[in-house]
Amino acid sequence: MKAVVVEQYAPIDHIHLKDVPSPLLEPGQLRIRVEAAGIGFVDGLKVEGRYQTKDPLPFIPGTEFAGIVAEAPGGPGGYQPGMRVMGMTRSGALAEEIVVRPDALHPLPDGVAAEVAASFRANYLTALYALSARAMLAAGEQLLVLGAAGGTGIAAVQIGKLLGARVIAAASTPEKREFARGHGADAVIDYTQGDWRDTFKQLTGGNGADVIFDPVGGEISVQAFRSIAWRGRHLVVGFAAGAIPALPFNLPLLKGGALLGVDLAQIPTREPDVQKRLMSQLTAWLADGRLKPVVGHVFALEDFREAFRTMQTRSALGKMVVRIAP
Repeated sequence: MKAVVVEQYAPIDHIHLKDVPSPLLEPGQLRIRVEAAGIGFVDGLKVEGRYQTKDPLPFIPGTEFAGIVAEAPGGPGGYQPGMRVMGMTRSGALAEEIVVRPDALHPLPDGVAAEVAASFRANYLTALYALSARAMLAAGEQLLVLGAAGGTGIAAVQIGKLLGARVIAAASTPEKREFARGHGADAVIDYTQGDWRDTFKQLTGGNGADVIFDPVGGEISVQAFRSIAWRGRHLVVGFAAGAIPALPFNLPLLKGGALLGVDLAQIPTREPDVQKRLMSQLTAWLADGRLKPVVGHVFALEDFREAFRTMQTRSALGKMVVRIAP
Protein backbone atom coordinates (compact mmCIF):
# COMPACT_ATOMS: atom_id res chain seq x y z
CA MET A 1 0.00 0.00 0.00
CA LYS A 2 1.01 3.65 -0.30
CA ALA A 3 1.65 5.49 2.94
CA VAL A 4 3.33 8.60 4.27
CA VAL A 5 6.27 7.36 6.35
CA VAL A 6 8.18 9.31 9.00
CA GLU A 7 11.66 7.75 9.27
CA GLN A 8 13.19 10.67 11.17
CA TYR A 9 11.62 13.51 13.11
CA ALA A 10 11.91 16.34 10.62
CA PRO A 11 10.07 19.15 8.83
CA ILE A 12 7.46 17.93 6.37
CA ASP A 13 9.69 18.56 3.34
CA HIS A 14 11.85 15.62 4.48
CA ILE A 15 8.95 13.16 4.83
CA HIS A 16 8.12 10.83 1.93
CA LEU A 17 5.29 8.84 0.38
CA LYS A 18 6.34 5.19 0.06
CA ASP A 19 5.15 1.73 -0.90
CA VAL A 20 5.03 -0.34 2.29
CA PRO A 21 3.53 -3.71 3.27
CA SER A 22 -0.11 -3.69 4.34
CA PRO A 23 -0.40 -3.84 8.14
CA LEU A 24 -0.99 -7.25 9.70
CA LEU A 25 -4.45 -7.88 11.10
CA GLU A 26 -4.36 -9.10 14.70
CA PRO A 27 -7.23 -10.78 16.60
CA GLY A 28 -9.98 -8.31 17.47
CA GLN A 29 -8.89 -5.77 14.85
CA LEU A 30 -10.51 -4.55 11.65
CA ARG A 31 -8.92 -3.48 8.38
CA ILE A 32 -10.17 -0.17 7.03
CA ARG A 33 -9.70 1.04 3.47
CA VAL A 34 -8.99 4.70 4.12
CA GLU A 35 -10.84 7.18 1.93
CA ALA A 36 -9.72 10.42 3.57
CA ALA A 37 -7.55 11.57 6.48
CA GLY A 38 -7.61 14.85 8.38
CA ILE A 39 -4.47 16.89 9.08
CA GLY A 40 -4.40 18.85 12.33
CA PHE A 41 -1.92 20.84 14.37
CA VAL A 42 -1.00 17.80 16.49
CA ASP A 43 -0.10 15.82 13.37
CA GLY A 44 2.44 18.49 12.42
CA LEU A 45 4.01 18.38 15.87
CA LYS A 46 4.26 14.59 15.80
CA VAL A 47 6.04 14.54 12.44
CA GLU A 48 8.71 16.85 13.82
CA GLY A 49 8.95 15.07 17.18
CA ARG A 50 7.69 18.14 19.05
CA TYR A 51 4.53 16.63 20.55
CA GLN A 52 4.33 15.73 24.27
CA THR A 53 4.77 12.06 23.38
CA LYS A 54 6.76 10.68 20.46
CA ASP A 55 5.70 7.90 18.14
CA PRO A 56 8.48 5.29 17.72
CA LEU A 57 10.24 5.55 14.37
CA PRO A 58 9.35 4.71 11.69
CA PHE A 59 5.65 5.54 11.80
CA ILE A 60 2.79 6.60 9.57
CA PRO A 61 1.31 9.93 10.71
CA GLY A 62 -2.37 10.86 10.79
CA THR A 63 -4.81 10.41 13.65
CA GLU A 64 -8.22 10.95 12.06
CA PHE A 65 -9.75 9.14 9.10
CA ALA A 66 -12.85 7.96 7.31
CA GLY A 67 -13.21 4.85 5.21
CA ILE A 68 -14.84 1.49 4.56
CA VAL A 69 -14.43 -1.71 6.56
CA ALA A 70 -12.48 -4.12 4.34
CA GLU A 71 -11.97 -7.01 6.80
CA ALA A 72 -13.67 -7.73 10.11
CA PRO A 73 -13.00 -11.33 11.21
CA GLY A 74 -15.64 -12.29 13.77
CA GLY A 75 -17.42 -8.94 13.41
CA PRO A 76 -15.70 -7.12 16.31
CA GLY A 77 -17.87 -4.35 17.70
CA GLY A 78 -20.63 -5.32 15.30
CA TYR A 79 -18.73 -3.98 12.30
CA GLN A 80 -18.95 -5.84 8.99
CA PRO A 81 -17.17 -5.46 5.65
CA GLY A 82 -18.66 -2.66 3.57
CA MET A 83 -19.69 -0.47 6.50
CA ARG A 84 -18.64 3.19 6.33
CA VAL A 85 -16.85 4.42 9.43
CA MET A 86 -14.89 7.32 10.85
CA GLY A 87 -12.15 6.86 13.39
CA MET A 88 -9.35 8.20 15.53
CA THR A 89 -6.09 6.50 16.35
CA ARG A 90 -2.64 7.40 17.66
CA SER A 91 -1.13 7.25 14.17
CA GLY A 92 -1.41 5.48 10.82
CA ALA A 93 -4.21 7.34 9.00
CA LEU A 94 -2.14 8.73 6.10
CA ALA A 95 -2.15 5.40 4.29
CA GLU A 96 -4.38 3.42 1.97
CA GLU A 97 -5.15 0.95 4.78
CA ILE A 98 -5.19 1.02 8.56
CA VAL A 99 -5.94 -1.65 11.17
CA VAL A 100 -7.66 -0.60 14.39
CA ARG A 101 -9.72 -1.99 17.23
CA PRO A 102 -13.48 -1.34 17.13
CA ASP A 103 -13.37 1.21 19.95
CA ALA A 104 -11.44 3.52 17.59
CA LEU A 105 -14.38 3.64 15.19
CA HIS A 106 -17.81 5.19 14.93
CA PRO A 107 -20.41 4.40 12.26
CA LEU A 108 -20.71 7.09 9.62
CA PRO A 109 -24.26 8.40 9.01
CA ASP A 110 -25.65 7.98 5.50
CA GLY A 111 -24.95 10.80 3.12
CA VAL A 112 -21.89 12.15 4.95
CA ALA A 113 -18.89 12.50 2.64
CA ALA A 114 -15.56 10.96 3.65
CA GLU A 115 -13.88 14.38 3.52
CA VAL A 116 -16.40 15.70 6.05
CA ALA A 117 -16.01 12.69 8.35
CA ALA A 118 -12.20 12.89 8.24
CA SER A 119 -12.28 16.49 9.47
CA PHE A 120 -15.06 15.97 11.99
CA ARG A 121 -14.36 13.79 14.99
CA ALA A 122 -11.30 15.40 16.60
CA ASN A 123 -12.39 19.01 16.13
CA TYR A 124 -16.05 18.65 17.00
CA LEU A 125 -15.57 16.19 19.85
CA THR A 126 -12.95 18.55 21.29
CA ALA A 127 -15.34 21.48 21.01
CA LEU A 128 -18.33 19.69 22.50
CA TYR A 129 -16.30 18.08 25.29
CA ALA A 130 -14.72 21.43 26.17
CA LEU A 131 -17.88 23.53 26.04
CA SER A 132 -20.35 21.03 27.47
CA ALA A 133 -18.51 18.56 29.71
CA ARG A 134 -15.80 20.93 30.98
CA ALA A 135 -17.14 24.51 30.90
CA MET A 136 -20.82 23.54 31.15
CA LEU A 137 -21.67 26.37 28.77
CA ALA A 138 -25.26 27.49 29.30
CA ALA A 139 -27.71 29.03 26.85
CA GLY A 140 -27.42 32.80 26.84
CA GLU A 141 -23.80 32.89 28.06
CA GLN A 142 -21.09 34.83 26.23
CA LEU A 143 -18.53 32.60 24.49
CA LEU A 144 -15.25 34.00 23.17
CA VAL A 145 -13.55 31.74 20.61
CA LEU A 146 -9.88 32.49 19.90
CA GLY A 147 -8.44 31.30 16.59
CA ALA A 148 -12.01 31.05 15.41
CA ALA A 149 -11.23 30.22 11.77
CA GLY A 150 -9.07 27.17 12.53
CA GLY A 151 -10.32 23.60 12.73
CA THR A 152 -11.20 23.48 16.42
CA GLY A 153 -12.09 27.16 16.50
CA ILE A 154 -14.78 26.99 13.84
CA ALA A 155 -16.11 23.81 15.48
CA ALA A 156 -16.43 25.73 18.76
CA VAL A 157 -18.29 28.53 16.98
CA GLN A 158 -20.82 26.06 15.59
CA ILE A 159 -21.16 23.99 18.76
CA GLY A 160 -21.48 27.14 20.86
CA LYS A 161 -24.43 28.26 18.75
CA LEU A 162 -26.07 24.83 19.02
CA LEU A 163 -25.74 25.08 22.81
CA GLY A 164 -27.46 28.47 22.77
CA ALA A 165 -24.52 30.77 23.56
CA ARG A 166 -23.81 34.19 22.11
CA VAL A 167 -20.59 33.59 20.18
CA ILE A 168 -17.89 36.20 19.64
CA ALA A 169 -15.24 34.96 17.23
CA ALA A 170 -11.69 36.33 17.43
CA ALA A 171 -9.42 35.98 14.40
CA SER A 172 -6.48 37.80 12.86
CA THR A 173 -7.63 38.68 9.31
CA PRO A 174 -10.82 40.03 7.71
CA GLU A 175 -11.16 36.82 5.70
CA LYS A 176 -11.00 34.67 8.83
CA ARG A 177 -13.47 36.87 10.68
CA GLU A 178 -15.98 36.74 7.83
CA PHE A 179 -15.47 32.97 7.65
CA ALA A 180 -16.42 32.68 11.32
CA ARG A 181 -19.38 35.01 10.88
CA GLY A 182 -20.57 32.94 7.95
CA HIS A 183 -20.63 29.87 10.19
CA GLY A 184 -22.72 31.38 12.93
CA ALA A 185 -20.66 33.84 15.00
CA ASP A 186 -22.82 36.63 16.41
CA ALA A 187 -19.92 39.10 16.43
CA VAL A 188 -16.27 39.11 15.41
CA ILE A 189 -13.17 40.81 16.76
CA ASP A 190 -9.63 41.44 15.53
CA TYR A 191 -7.32 40.39 18.36
CA THR A 192 -4.25 41.77 16.59
CA GLN A 193 -5.40 45.30 17.47
CA GLY A 194 -3.95 46.81 20.63
CA ASP A 195 -7.36 47.95 21.84
CA TRP A 196 -9.21 44.71 21.13
CA ARG A 197 -10.12 44.23 24.78
CA ASP A 198 -11.93 47.57 24.80
CA THR A 199 -13.94 46.50 21.76
CA PHE A 200 -14.66 43.15 23.39
CA LYS A 201 -15.81 44.85 26.59
CA GLN A 202 -18.32 46.87 24.58
CA LEU A 203 -19.57 43.75 22.80
CA THR A 204 -20.27 42.04 26.13
CA GLY A 205 -21.87 45.00 27.84
CA GLY A 206 -18.88 45.31 30.14
CA ASN A 207 -19.25 41.78 31.54
CA GLY A 208 -16.56 39.91 29.62
CA ALA A 209 -16.60 36.28 28.49
CA ASP A 210 -18.37 33.62 30.51
CA VAL A 211 -16.36 31.00 28.60
CA ILE A 212 -13.15 31.35 26.55
CA PHE A 213 -12.27 28.61 24.05
CA ASP A 214 -8.53 28.90 23.52
CA PRO A 215 -6.54 26.78 21.04
CA VAL A 216 -4.04 29.61 20.48
CA GLY A 217 -1.88 30.20 23.55
CA GLY A 218 0.80 32.86 23.79
CA GLU A 219 0.24 36.36 25.13
CA ILE A 220 -3.25 36.51 23.61
CA SER A 221 -4.35 33.91 26.17
CA VAL A 222 -3.28 36.08 29.09
CA GLN A 223 -5.01 39.11 27.57
CA ALA A 224 -8.17 37.09 27.01
CA PHE A 225 -8.20 35.89 30.61
CA ARG A 226 -8.02 39.52 31.72
CA SER A 227 -11.33 39.98 29.91
CA ILE A 228 -13.09 37.02 31.52
CA ALA A 229 -16.36 37.47 33.40
CA TRP A 230 -16.76 36.78 37.12
CA ARG A 231 -16.71 32.99 37.56
CA GLY A 232 -15.72 32.64 33.92
CA ARG A 233 -14.11 29.48 32.54
CA HIS A 234 -11.03 29.54 30.29
CA LEU A 235 -10.61 26.36 28.24
CA VAL A 236 -6.97 25.49 27.50
CA VAL A 237 -7.20 23.58 24.21
CA GLY A 238 -3.81 24.08 22.57
CA PHE A 239 -0.95 26.37 21.70
CA ALA A 240 -1.12 27.08 17.97
CA ALA A 241 0.83 30.30 18.49
CA GLY A 242 3.74 28.17 19.69
CA ALA A 243 4.20 29.72 23.13
CA ILE A 244 2.78 28.38 26.38
CA PRO A 245 1.46 31.38 28.33
CA ALA A 246 2.49 32.19 31.89
CA LEU A 247 -0.64 33.35 33.66
CA PRO A 248 -0.18 35.35 36.90
CA PHE A 249 -2.06 33.42 39.58
CA ASN A 250 -3.60 36.58 41.00
CA LEU A 251 -5.80 36.87 37.90
CA PRO A 252 -7.91 33.74 38.59
CA LEU A 253 -8.23 34.97 42.18
CA LEU A 254 -9.39 38.46 41.20
CA LYS A 255 -11.70 37.19 38.47
CA GLY A 256 -13.09 34.23 40.36
CA GLY A 257 -12.16 32.41 37.18
CA ALA A 258 -11.10 28.87 36.33
CA LEU A 259 -8.58 27.37 33.93
CA LEU A 260 -9.86 24.08 32.49
CA GLY A 261 -7.61 21.74 30.53
CA VAL A 262 -8.93 19.94 27.46
CA ASP A 263 -6.91 16.93 26.28
CA LEU A 264 -8.93 14.83 23.87
CA ALA A 265 -6.27 12.11 23.75
CA GLN A 266 -7.04 11.09 27.35
CA ILE A 267 -10.84 11.01 27.08
CA PRO A 268 -11.18 7.47 25.62
CA THR A 269 -9.44 5.92 28.64
CA ARG A 270 -10.38 8.35 31.41
CA GLU A 271 -13.97 9.18 30.42
CA PRO A 272 -15.16 6.60 27.87
CA ASP A 273 -18.82 6.97 28.82
CA VAL A 274 -18.63 10.73 28.32
CA GLN A 275 -17.02 10.27 24.92
CA LYS A 276 -19.71 7.81 23.88
CA ARG A 277 -22.48 10.18 24.94
CA LEU A 278 -20.93 13.17 23.18
CA MET A 279 -20.28 11.23 19.97
CA SER A 280 -23.91 10.12 19.96
CA GLN A 281 -24.97 13.76 20.26
CA LEU A 282 -22.62 14.85 17.49
CA THR A 283 -23.68 12.15 15.06
CA ALA A 284 -27.35 12.91 15.77
CA TRP A 285 -26.75 16.57 14.90
CA LEU A 286 -24.80 15.45 11.85
CA ALA A 287 -27.51 13.08 10.67
CA ASP A 288 -30.36 15.58 11.03
CA GLY A 289 -28.44 18.40 9.36
CA ARG A 290 -28.23 20.70 12.38
CA LEU A 291 -24.45 20.42 12.30
CA LYS A 292 -22.65 21.04 9.02
CA PRO A 293 -18.92 20.40 9.58
CA VAL A 294 -16.49 22.72 7.87
CA VAL A 295 -13.99 21.15 5.50
CA GLY A 296 -10.97 23.26 4.63
CA HIS A 297 -8.96 22.43 1.52
CA VAL A 298 -8.84 18.85 0.17
CA PHE A 299 -5.48 17.59 -1.12
CA ALA A 300 -4.48 14.48 -3.05
CA LEU A 301 -2.29 11.97 -1.20
CA GLU A 302 0.67 12.95 -3.39
CA ASP A 303 0.24 16.55 -2.17
CA PHE A 304 0.27 15.69 1.55
CA ARG A 305 3.17 18.08 2.19
CA GLU A 306 1.10 21.01 0.98
CA ALA A 307 -1.68 20.03 3.39
CA PHE A 308 0.80 20.20 6.28
CA ARG A 309 2.31 23.47 5.06
CA THR A 310 -1.08 25.12 4.75
CA MET A 311 -2.05 23.98 8.23
CA GLN A 312 1.27 25.08 9.77
CA THR A 313 1.18 28.59 8.29
CA ARG A 314 -2.11 29.16 10.14
CA SER A 315 -3.56 30.49 6.88
CA ALA A 316 -6.05 27.65 6.77
CA LEU A 317 -9.80 28.09 7.05
CA GLY A 318 -11.13 24.91 8.65
CA LYS A 319 -9.24 21.63 8.75
CA MET A 320 -7.03 20.25 5.99
CA VAL A 321 -8.01 16.90 4.47
CA VAL A 322 -6.04 14.44 2.37
CA ARG A 323 -8.13 12.38 -0.04
CA ILE A 324 -6.61 8.90 -0.25
CA ALA A 325 -9.05 6.67 -2.16
CA PRO A 326 -9.82 7.78 -5.73
